[in-house]
Amino acid sequence: MAPSSKEKEMKEDWEESEENEELFEHHRIVADPGQSALRVDKFLMDRLQNATRNKIQQGIQQGFIKVNDKEIKPNYKVRPADVVTVSFLEPPRDEDVKAENIPLNIVFEDSDVLVVNKEAGMVVHPAYNNWSGTLVNALVYHFENLPEMKGNAGRPGLVHRIDKDTSGLLVIAKNETAMESLARQFYDHSIERTYYALVWGEPSELKGTIDKPLARHPKDRRVVTVVESEEEGKRAITHYEVLESFRYVTLLKCNLETGRTHQIRAHMKYLGHPLFNDAMYGGDKIMKGTVFSKYRAFVDNCFKIMPRQSLHARSLGFVHPTTKKHVQFVSELPEDFTTVLEKWRHYVQYND
Repeated sequence: MAPSSKEKEMKEDWEESEENEELFEHHRIVADPGQSALRVDKFLMDRLQNATRNKIQQGIQQGFIKVNDKEIKPNYKVRPADVVTVSFLEPPRDEDVKAENIPLNIVFEDSDVLVVNKEAGMVVHPAYNNWSGTLVNALVYHFENLPEMKGNAGRPGLVHRIDKDTSGLLVIAKNETAMESLARQFYDHSIERTYYALVWGEPSELKGTIDKPLARHPKDRRVVTVVESEEEGKRAITHYEVLESFRYVTLLKCNLETGRTHQIRAHMKYLGHPLFNDAMYGGDKIMKGTVFSKYRAFVDNCFKIMPRQSLHARSLGFVHPTTKKHVQFVSELPEDFTTVLEKWRHYVQYND
């Protein structure tokens, strides 16, 4: 796939810079206290969109990437509390988020937290190619002085996110105390997150756990894939349970013990059961069943009804930052999801 214009700009910045030219800091990332020794290129690839090993090594050679304000070698290993900075010739984009009057589906709100039910198709925060129309644009319109997590400038209130085409629940921090409490719970993996997923085929076990590390695919940075060891990626654990089987597809309940990018989507593909209509992970074609015209037309119709991966953040549970009591929130499946489920129930009932 040809590099994007942004990727070309980044490469040109690193390759054509002169030592005496002024640099502008774009990223400042502080390694966690529990950070294990990890090569700086892998550390940054896991955290920066569109970053590749070659571009990072070029940036190191040009002095664009430093650790603790010092130039480093490409094989430098990041350690706890290291401050990694990435600079370019051009100043960074203004991180002030434009407030937009976008309606929010609020499930719960008090002085500390906000729980919203995000619809499929909404991007969570502004980023390359999506600078407006996001959940964050809506948040800054409806709420003032939302806190920002350290190293997460331009994303007020956010302590986690879900994919653009995944629907369901997110919790937003409304003050610094709530931000710190929720961030710690996510770090400790104590947040309860349950997703409903419609997958191709029928898992061999009614319940199971996938404990496989995940990393960005070396040839396509948009995709996450299972790797052999935690030295290559990050540990990821997904617990799943069959809720309803439709012979060709199955409705699963998935609980996240960890919260890696695309975790359920990548784990289900690894298991051989990609999410229904998940184009990025191969679920947008018939994976189970015959290819005769009636069945293909039925599947295509379901794809049109739900033109996205079949994944919904169903429930969210955490300890409230102030009351210290456990709170739990549930979101009903959206109409596109329920319609597709009903169609599959009807299909298997009348096509035995």
